[in-house]
Amino acid sequence: MRYLILSDIHANWEALQAVLARAQSNYDRIVCCGDVVGYGANPDAVTEWVRDNVTYIVRGNHDKACAGLEDLEWFNAIARTSAQWTQEIMKPDNIGYLRDLAKGPERIDGFQIVHGSPLDEDEYVVSEQDAAQVAPYLDSSVSFFGHTHLQCGFLCHRNGVKRLRGVEGDSDTEVLELEAEANYLINPGSVGQPRDGDRRAAYAIYHSDVGLVTLCRAEYDVPSAQRKILEAGLPELLALRLDAGI
Repeated sequence: MRYLILSDIHANWEALQAVLARAQSNYDRIVCCGDVVGYGANPDAVTEWVRDNVTYIVRGNHDKACAGLEDLEWFNAIARTSAQWTQEIMKPDNIGYLRDLAKGPERIDGFQIVHGSPLDEDEYVVSEQDAAQVAPYLDSSVSFFGHTHLQCGFLCHRNGVKRLRGVEGDSDTEVLELEAEANYLINPGSVGQPRDGDRRAAYAIYHSDVGLVTLCRAEYDVPSAQRKILEAGLPELLALRLDAGI
């Protein structure tokens, strides 16, 4: 089975469409590690696409916030403004869909998806030290997570934790061959708001039958996404950071 692994779409329609075009239906099912909305200007369009096409999904912190399940005082000013705008303009049935999303972990065909970590949906797993804290509690050989907007992976072995790189330089793919005697934490990166210095939309393909994960990047129409953010009256920084990939 081949899975298209998405995370942190953040209402960026242009980035999502570029990922789908780049992936070319080279998958059987789609899963999402959360944060369908927030920051971007197309929350209804993205949410409706997710409702129609994603087989397995867990909620993210922005999904919770936009559905009224999270105290916005915990958000910074820009994230709070975006969440409030999203709450005001989204269709009620789409907000209801976000409100009903599962917390995670969600177990699928021998692997699992989470938003932050298997222990805490809001936890940031960034470093080898962070992964080492989570490793003893992994109950699936492969766990896909999001939240950090950083495309990477961690190999968790009895001898320690090793960080695995994402796509780098001019390449648009990085293939990870999974070892049988290790557990993995893999972040496909953010579709809609990458923060690893690469503005291209990020995602992954997981071939569960042969133990291969392909991390991928896709160019998308950043100016159009930026223009929509500005026309919506959202903070300018949300548009600027798309071009910088930070």
